[in-house]
Amino acid sequence: MCSPLIMRGMDSDASEGPAGVFRRAGDEFRPAYAGCPVDCGWQGRFCRLTHTVCSGVSATMSSQWCCFFATGGGRMNTAEQGSAGHQECAVLMENAEKRFGQRTAVAGISLSIPCGSLCGFIGPNGSGKTTTLRMILRIVRPDQGRVVVLGAESGDCADNRVGYLPEERGLYRRMRVRELLRYYAALKGVRNPDPEISRWLLRLQADGWDQRRIDGLSKGMCQKIQFIAAVIARPRLLILDEPFSGLDPVNLELLRGAIEELQREGTSIILSTHEMETAQRMCERVVMIYRGQKVLDGVVSEILARAAKPFLKIRTASGQVLPEGLPGVVSVQQQGLYQQLQLSGELGVSELVRRLSAMAELEHFELVQPSLHEVFLSLVSRDVSEPAAMPATKAAGAGDCRPTSRAGWAWQSVRRLLSPLGSAGH
Repeated sequence: MCSPLIMRGMDSDASEGPAGVFRRAGDEFRPAYAGCPVDCGWQGRFCRLTHTVCSGVSATMSSQWCCFFATGGGRMNTAEQGSAGHQECAVLMENAEKRFGQRTAVAGISLSIPCGSLCGFIGPNGSGKTTTLRMILRIVRPDQGRVVVLGAESGDCADNRVGYLPEERGLYRRMRVRELLRYYAALKGVRNPDPEISRWLLRLQADGWDQRRIDGLSKGMCQKIQFIAAVIARPRLLILDEPFSGLDPVNLELLRGAIEELQREGTSIILSTHEMETAQRMCERVVMIYRGQKVLDGVVSEILARAAKPFLKIRTASGQVLPEGLPGVVSVQQQGLYQQLQLSGELGVSELVRRLSAMAELEHFELVQPSLHEVFLSLVSRDVSEPAAMPATKAAGAGDCRPTSRAGWAWQSVRRLLSPLGSAGH
């Protein structure tokens, strides 16, 4: 059952208060998230400002969100102190763990993703990234810990505000493009989706595809259509699992631009990728996952500044390979015509170059700051305690109702995330 909301003494200053459960929208108060009013139909709208005392029922709030508005700038008190903190995070995970049989796929991950940020989930294939995303999406439930998405822990309140592009592709191949996008929009409760469909088709240079059948499209074209299906309802949180798979360089840049544009408009975005270069270029913060464990979490620029030392990149005239065990050098890696020397810091760069010049004729040398790729390799080269992550498609054990195929995962994703749970319109 929904909880009653009691609002008292609301005046013209109420909209100036901190972002709360409710916020002024014109001459009404509506449920809000991160300071933005949520249009959730008549059930989510409450008294007009001319009323001093009234009550209503919200279809989007549980008992923990019951709050009181007082006079004096719309300040609020909540029944649960933590609710204000939830509103600052698009996703909050606390000690979330997921096991499949005797194996642990995700081992006690805790993280918070700020609203409006573009956060990268990075790590090698099979590291636990997709399982973590599926816990955020409520496709699978954590065996312990908690996951809060857009202020909701149950999942039902958040689903229609979350867009998802899964790694598995799930388009109906016999449908035409516009027909398919209308169908997905209807499942999300979007009224009159054609203007939004046309806008996105034009934005992704697909405006001539309206009447083409899905089975006549290339892999890259299908990827763009599935991306449009994920954003057609203007989600507040967008989760993208390997979104650039199958795209040529031109369309990759096109999709990158669209994702960055959504973030500038205030959409919170999680980008899961095993391509470190993509994450470093696009994301302001990253979460590194390896063997089901979080090994790093932070702002990209800060990670690069503190997590690894610069390395020396050299090229010798004769192609001579430098030996291991050089003073001041931790390791030597051959990269094409160049060699990359990881420095220990025992020697200054000038002194090291002088010694190397005595050993071989140097054609080129430069001091290079490490990339996210080098930082990740440095981290995973250390011992990371078990358990290791398990592929999501491993056969289910007794009592485990997980889908046992990629098709099963795709169907469960579509059924769970696109079910018409609300009547929010756009």
